[in-house]
Amino acid sequence: MPAGLGHLGLSLRPETPEDAPFLAALFASVRGPEFEGNGWPDAVRSAFLADQFRLQVAHYTRYYAGAAFLIVERQGVPIGRLYIHRSSGDHRIVDISLVPEARNQGIGGALLDMACAEAARLGRPVSIHVEKNNPAQRLYRRKGFVPAGENGPSWLMIRAPGPQAPAEAHAETGDSV
Repeated sequence: MPAGLGHLGLSLRPETPEDAPFLAALFASVRGPEFEGNGWPDAVRSAFLADQFRLQVAHYTRYYAGAAFLIVERQGVPIGRLYIHRSSGDHRIVDISLVPEARNQGIGGALLDMACAEAARLGRPVSIHVEKNNPAQRLYRRKGFVPAGENGPSWLMIRAPGPQAPAEAHAETGDSV
């Protein structure tokens, strides 16, 4: 088990096909709120989210074929996912998502710390695309990520290899990851 996760009762394991229902529900919990109140009937919204999930899976499979697709578990129960694509240039966090009841507990920060420590040992930066309106941006900034580019509604944020960002000592609450 990666250092820093055990004290939170967390473990990581490779994703399996049996995780598909959990992952679809996780996707809906993350993206669904964007579509609440838009007037769509529940069935239409659910079908749209299911289609978007399938498209995301296809995209990740095609463009990040060598990535580690990991399930985050707390005491053996799936609570999230962490997808990391490791290359010689950087470690890209493709996706980091947690179920609503696991957010704002330091889990996202611990997962980021783990990913950043691994990349730092190899002298590599860590990058992530994050939507500009995503409140988790505060967490990424505290962890030393800085905007390095823009792609439509998202920032490319990069954390240079090296020691942890000093701003981490002043952790805020309310981050969504």
